[in-house]
Amino acid sequence: MKRFLDLADFERDEVLALLELSRRLEKYPEPHALAGKILGLVFFNPSLRTLASFQAGMARLGGSSFVITPGQGTWQLETRPAVVMDGAAAEHVREGIPVLASYCDALGIRAFAEGKDLPNDLAETAFHAMASLVDKPLINLESAVNHPCQALADWKTMDDLGVPRSGRFVLSWVYHPRALPLAVPAAAAHMAALRGMEVVVLRPDGFALPPEIMERARRAAASSGGSVRETSEREEALAGAHIVYAKEWGATTCYGDVEGDARLRSALTSWCVRSDWFARAAADCRLMHCLPVRRNTAVADEVLDSPRSAVQREAYNRLSVQMAVLYQLLKGL
Repeated sequence: MKRFLDLADFERDEVLALLELSRRLEKYPEPHALAGKILGLVFFNPSLRTLASFQAGMARLGGSSFVITPGQGTWQLETRPAVVMDGAAAEHVREGIPVLASYCDALGIRAFAEGKDLPNDLAETAFHAMASLVDKPLINLESAVNHPCQALADWKTMDDLGVPRSGRFVLSWVYHPRALPLAVPAAAAHMAALRGMEVVVLRPDGFALPPEIMERARRAAASSGGSVRETSEREEALAGAHIVYAKEWGATTCYGDVEGDARLRSALTSWCVRSDWFARAAADCRLMHCLPVRRNTAVADEVLDSPRSAVQREAYNRLSVQMAVLYQLLKGL
């Protein structure tokens, strides 16, 4: 494995092997496996779990890491192509990224969507431009429309909890006061489809996932025996659910229009996961969310603090699956 950018780059059996490795390293970390190896982490956007878990995972395997947050203690990096650099940025990624890659054995990059141009974000234009500058093993720490590290941890979480491979996975839009990126919902839908699940995307009108994201999930479902559909009918979607995966994202009918998005979501504050959402779900239905989550806005306390909540397990699993990714990328180098 040379790069970990997208679960779609791997066959289902390869993902299962990576999950098995994560379970082994969870029990037996091999504290000298990556001795002398260095991981570089570049965060253009904030992080808590991704940052901490990669640093901890690298340390548990005997390696070390450095973190760059452009503009905070380092030069601000410009990402736009063919731009006249007469603003705040002192350096372009075309120089900065190759330099950072030269200092480490593997590089991770986090660069969120701009949220202005949907086709541009779906094409992962900015991330691919930076990826083309890296000749070392590369990890996607979250890009415009993908978060493979979170998706891998979510898969392991469901395995840990004994969620049926063919169970109903409801990816539900939930309220947030502003538009958030499509990366996690896109990755979660694809992951659950590849796992072989019945994926139901539950969302209000105006927030349908883009056709490109839905088609990608459907291709994964076709290869694994799963299925993918979407609906705005909450009661029907939640009936028999094994997982309710709550996630916030921006309106796709007016992508990049801040005022239009705000008008749409202003009437949707009832899309907060509460106990009554589970009235017709499977008895052991669990709540998942990638975190951070806004309490009593996206998910109510009564659910987050209940035995249904698997959010802490998801966060914990970020460490072991990322150890597996690092091991596969660097052990043989």
